[in-house]
Amino acid sequence: MSRAKLLVVDDDRNLLEIIRMRLESLEYEVTAIRDEEEARQAVTAQVFDLAVIDLQLANQDGISLMEEIHLINPDLPTIILTAHGSIESAVVAMKRGAYTYLTKPFDARELKLHIDRALENRRLTSEISRLKVLLAERYDFKNIVARSEKMQQVLEVVARIAQMDSTVHIQGESGTGKELIARAIHLASPRKDKAFVAINCAALPETLLESELFGHEKGAFTGAVKSSRGLFAQAHEGTLFLDEIGDMPPSLQVKLLRVLQERQFYPVGSEQPLSVDVRVIVATNKNLAELVRQDLFREDLFYLIHVIPIELPPLRERREDIPLLAEYFLKKFGTQMDKKIKGLAPAALQRLMLHEWPGNVRELENTIEYATAMTVQDVVTEELVLPGKAGTVEEAIKPLTEARDAFEKGYLVRLLESTQGNVSNAAAMAGRYRADLYVLLKKHGLNPSDFK
Repeated sequence: MSRAKLLVVDDDRNLLEIIRMRLESLEYEVTAIRDEEEARQAVTAQVFDLAVIDLQLANQDGISLMEEIHLINPDLPTIILTAHGSIESAVVAMKRGAYTYLTKPFDARELKLHIDRALENRRLTSEISRLKVLLAERYDFKNIVARSEKMQQVLEVVARIAQMDSTVHIQGESGTGKELIARAIHLASPRKDKAFVAINCAALPETLLESELFGHEKGAFTGAVKSSRGLFAQAHEGTLFLDEIGDMPPSLQVKLLRVLQERQFYPVGSEQPLSVDVRVIVATNKNLAELVRQDLFREDLFYLIHVIPIELPPLRERREDIPLLAEYFLKKFGTQMDKKIKGLAPAALQRLMLHEWPGNVRELENTIEYATAMTVQDVVTEELVLPGKAGTVEEAIKPLTEARDAFEKGYLVRLLESTQGNVSNAAAMAGRYRADLYVLLKKHGLNPSDFK
């Protein structure tokens, strides 16, 4: 594994040498520089994994140098070194893009801890970005919208566990995108070039489900006119996705348990076992732990599949993603129907933000498809969004402050998305002063740089 490349900038020759020696002793590759211009040239000439910059330099402050470096390498995590009396300035540095700050004098172990955390955070961020690009290219899954913190956490788990072969248990309501996440795990894994095989365990009767999973020999049952490879065999060296596993009949739960334990199974009507190398991902919209307590699901199977749990949030808990998802679906269906749709009217977006979405992303997709089909204008108006549900108790339940905040945050997300994080343009579009817009962004915990 290659050593991380660090850039250290400090005008104090003695301190710079001490930091360089300490970091090199920790197996980092260090470029130590005293001059600001030399630092800018170094960032232009080579790629660094992290920068450590002193707050007070000879010709300028470390914050402005950091911002200039970020114009060259926007994703470079930066740690600001500061004296005790300059902590307030260090906090300002974090608001302007620094990863963290460290107060002098500092312990070498503390510096290493901050560096390792920053590098791990960068690795995960890069892996999530790579995963989204891979999904977009391979399956046109640009609708994995992960602006919300909860979906960012889901993708972070995907990035962490994709390289492993451990069984994954995805739990979430219907329509939250469980198969989408399962495909993401497969595509980010070493098995990505092999088959991804999916089956809904609730869609087939018991006898047919067994034959589908394990295959059968010719004559094994009435209608078996030829032998058939089951899905386990088809997924050999790839990934098998078992959706709605909570609906699997008890008799098949026993056979699945044996396959997961021994990696062998018998096709229906065969006395010859087959061995398989397959990663299994299961999903359900039910509470399997509760089914175990009710004796409706085997406890031993539950613990065997519940190795890496992933909880998908319902759409009502990630409302900041609604404007982006709606925009994606508008483009998708506009292209399919050969209609040029500019977007949603503010009142239409507000109705989307206030709805509870029991059907989650799938319901939102259907809602936008209907609105796209019915509109005769280039902007989708309020009456075409969730017709028949306007003025229902559902929309009146939320307190005014909560509903207003939800709409306000969604509006700001959509505004920053459309301006690619340019606050000046966003303020102009919103008809507000930049200072007022910054206050709103701070209120909702939004960072314009996340949208660039």
